[in-house]
Amino acid sequence: MTGTTGVIERNKTESSIGSRALVIKDRGRRVKRHWQLYLLVLLPIAYLVIFKYVPMYGAQIAFRDFSPVKGIMGSDWVGMKHFSTFFNSPNFWVLIKNTLIISIYSLIVGFPAPILLALALNEVRSMRFKRLVQMVTFAPYFISTIVMVSMIILFLSPRLGFVDHFLSLFGMESQNFMGIPKYFSSIFVWSNVWQGIGYGAVIYLAALSGINVDLYEAARVDGASRIRKVWHIDLPGIMPAAIILLILNVGQIMNVGFEKIYLMQNPLNTSTSEVISTYVYKIGLLGANFSFSSAVDLFNSVINLILLLSVNYVARRISESSLW
Repeated sequence: MTGTTGVIERNKTESSIGSRALVIKDRGRRVKRHWQLYLLVLLPIAYLVIFKYVPMYGAQIAFRDFSPVKGIMGSDWVGMKHFSTFFNSPNFWVLIKNTLIISIYSLIVGFPAPILLALALNEVRSMRFKRLVQMVTFAPYFISTIVMVSMIILFLSPRLGFVDHFLSLFGMESQNFMGIPKYFSSIFVWSNVWQGIGYGAVIYLAALSGINVDLYEAARVDGASRIRKVWHIDLPGIMPAAIILLILNVGQIMNVGFEKIYLMQNPLNTSTSEVISTYVYKIGLLGANFSFSSAVDLFNSVINLILLLSVNYVARRISESSLW
């Protein structure tokens, strides 16, 4: 019996090795057949490795007292010292609060805006008007951040900006909007909506164009109104794309656009405009405190990763759409 069992086991092992060799050979043939596609994939992989994964090596300075003379590997380990300093800093809750207010405000306003624009444009029957609206809403996306901020400052300038002139028509007093802290988040968020609504709508319009026209015909035969068509056909049709974009947006909720918010800052609005990314820049590069700024940025990235994983898990549980 023992000898028979051994022979069976040996045959199974040989069969398994033979199957594995066939799979490897088949994969090799597939790679050889589609080598052009694999060559195209190499470029983005190289980009990810060089610019995203290799820099992670430097993240260890968050746990060291980095000295440019000693280098990364030669600097002394200090454990969680810089994280503890940040958590006990009086700026900690101010930075968290400002970052969350601007990020959540951006998500609440900025996420549904392109969806509403795309649904509205999808109902427009005049192609000329539709293209005009698309061009007008898409054009601000190509304006550089520096020019955009300059325009915002000029528009809201007291005595010179058209907003001030418009308000003066109703007898309202002139105000320096960029110098009033409570207005900063609204100015930042709504200017982002103005700049990005056309670009975001294009994604949803593409999703709407992929919906089967037979569904609209069936709804028309059943006497469905436009609102019913939007609710029962358009919204389910763009839902997978919307969920993916929502997950990506939530995954970046702690990352407020550094460049724009830094350019919009001034001494009068710092109490509400100072966020984690601008704080890291000032402490790390301007203050040459590289280890502390790395600890703050690493904490920020970990929070983003946790949010991304959580939202992706919830999305996978309640719908069929998720990142993985």
